[in-house]
Amino acid sequence: MELPPRLISHSTWMKIALVAVCIVIFGAWLALTPAGLLGKADAVAYAVCHRIPSHSFFIGDRPVPLCARCSGMYLGALLGLLYQARLGKRGRLPALKMYVVFGLFLLAFTVDGVNSYMRFFPQAPTFYEPHNLLRLLTGTGIGLAIAAVLLPTFNQSMWTVWIPQPALSTWRQLVELLLLAAVLALLIQSENPLAMYPLAILSAMTVLLLLTLVYTVAWTILLKQENRCRTFKEMWPLLLAGLNTAMLQIAVMNGGRFLLTGTWEGFLY
Repeated sequence: MELPPRLISHSTWMKIALVAVCIVIFGAWLALTPAGLLGKADAVAYAVCHRIPSHSFFIGDRPVPLCARCSGMYLGALLGLLYQARLGKRGRLPALKMYVVFGLFLLAFTVDGVNSYMRFFPQAPTFYEPHNLLRLLTGTGIGLAIAAVLLPTFNQSMWTVWIPQPALSTWRQLVELLLLAAVLALLIQSENPLAMYPLAILSAMTVLLLLTLVYTVAWTILLKQENRCRTFKEMWPLLLAGLNTAMLQIAVMNGGRFLLTGTWEGFLY
């Protein structure tokens, strides 16, 4: 069967356009968002998180870019991606038994999120007293589940040759991942500045990473370029298209929220 042409990899003009768009979006975003590395991290988080100080961990006297739940979710996702990536280009979704655990993570995430949200209404009943540690743990669990689905989907969509095995298939792997997640949660819970500063930056970078991976797969399917990449060098135009779309989404959400609130700070509670 004749394969469709590699539109992205063979179009010089499209590559130039992608790079130009990237420069424009990043230039405007860098110029208009708060100064400093943590300021830029705040701006990324601003697009996806309420950033309520009372729901967040702190570096000294400033809240980290993402709230406790979102910090757990994005750093948990990053941990899951790194753990799976070391096993190569595995493209099968996790073994069915893993979905029982991921389902429990989702249930805990939902219950704790609803319980925490009800505190916005003083007369509303709650199941228990919300706590940032619970927000962190439930967020981390759902982050691991996101990574377990996202990376295999990316691998089986992008690579010409991928490994037809799940990255997570044994209880030992899951236990190892959960132990690593526990260490991560302890580091965040400690609020030690030596750990919190790099974790804060990594959490914001992971927002951009996850959006980029999702949009890269979307562009790949839209342009009918599935399973055509043998190296990252061949993939970079698609990755750049995904990055541009992710940055555009963040910029639009930043602009909309800033117009509504007039501040880069999180909501007060």
